[in-house]
Amino acid sequence: MNLSKTNVLFMAVCTGLIVANLYYCQPLIVLIANEFKIPEASAGTITYLTQAGYAIGLFFMVPLGDKLERKKQILITTFASVIALLIAATAKSFLILQIASLLIGITSIVPQLILPLAASLSTPEQRGKVIGTIMSGLLVGILLSRTLSGFIGEVLGWRSMFYIAAGICLLIFFVIQNKFPVNKPQFKGTYGQLIQSLFTLIKTQPVLREATAINVFSFAQFGAFWTTMVLLLSGQPFHFNSATIGLFGIVGASGALAAPLVGKIGDKGNSRIAVGYGCLLILISFLIFYFSIESVIGVAIGIVFIDIGIQGVHISNQTRVYSLLPEARNRLNTVFMSFSFLGTAAGSAYGLLLWKLGGWHAVTIGCMVLSLLSLTVYGLTYKSKSKKQKAQID
Repeated sequence: MNLSKTNVLFMAVCTGLIVANLYYCQPLIVLIANEFKIPEASAGTITYLTQAGYAIGLFFMVPLGDKLERKKQILITTFASVIALLIAATAKSFLILQIASLLIGITSIVPQLILPLAASLSTPEQRGKVIGTIMSGLLVGILLSRTLSGFIGEVLGWRSMFYIAAGICLLIFFVIQNKFPVNKPQFKGTYGQLIQSLFTLIKTQPVLREATAINVFSFAQFGAFWTTMVLLLSGQPFHFNSATIGLFGIVGASGALAAPLVGKIGDKGNSRIAVGYGCLLILISFLIFYFSIESVIGVAIGIVFIDIGIQGVHISNQTRVYSLLPEARNRLNTVFMSFSFLGTAAGSAYGLLLWKLGGWHAVTIGCMVLSLLSLTVYGLTYKSKSKKQKAQID
């Protein structure tokens, strides 16, 4: 069956609401640190534990979408997410909250099960647009989650946010049960063969390797920024509370408007060009951030640049990856996204380390280095392709 606009809309909404689980904790770091009487930088460890959990779930659970019926897997994982969120909401110690954060990450992989499902049910001419639309929902979920979380945390306390998230996921469970189509897998081998095939894909697919490497550096910058931004805005000269910090997510949500446009560019065969422009926008954003240590307007402008840049890189790379092997979309997505979110987790830890070493300026300089690395990968691969094409012509 082909996806209707209604199906795509439901998928976009569910994707946004579930991926939000990964980011609720970020504006709550200061509140959590105060309750458990620990340093704010220590409380920040839950941000990269959540991202690391997501990477683990991506690597070990998403490949099953090529072997199991996808709708059933989505339902089971969504229900498990409800349980993980309730553990976080009732945590009596910071250690339990850290464990819960890891579990929240592992069980919030549903968006990466929905995307291959949508790609499988889309025509090649519409695939980029469908992915772009669903990615709009994902990015809005990522960014507005911070706004919602900051407000709920300030008014009702940080635990209330996790209770509310559990309720949202339970509601989504019933929506998926009633609205999502069934999609039969094609892989007939064992789970061990399924995991082993991930390494075969890495070895044999150069586009997958390039797209993944660029995404790792880009997501690392994204993680470093959003983790340390909370520390910047809660300190001098801003002294913003969690609700005010959360409002910056609304600014970033404007970048989601670029997603369908990026998807359309991909449908016209120009995905790689959009990747390059996205990398440049991310670099420009950190130049802006560097000079905005005391400027709210500068931070806001930088957020728009970084989020549009991330959209350009991520959606374009994802469209390229999904076009490789239709029968292995879940496994391709596993490689692509698990490494991408390991990049986010490493970026969050990297950002906290840079913050300890030299504050905001160290963070922005460190992220500019990552930008240059992503552009280097992009440039070297382009140069390599040009040499191959010239050799073929000669």
